[in-house]
Amino acid sequence: MAAFFLFAAIAQIWYSVPLVVSVSLVYAATRHEAMQPILVHAARTAAWIAGFMVLVFVVQRVATWGL
Repeated sequence: MAAFFLFAAIAQIWYSVPLVVSVSLVYAATRHEAMQPILVHAARTAAWIAGFMVLVFVVQRVATWGL
């Protein structure tokens, strides 16, 4: 039963991928006009957002470890 909840949680994480990609591209496009700097900036921004999401996930897991 625990595996089901794990797979359900992983499936929900995939919803964040298009959101992170679109936010990163739009944010980068507001800063640059050429395609190459937009893609470089978008990749950095996407990595920053993903890292922040992982950090929040780890904090939540540690906070609810004993519950």
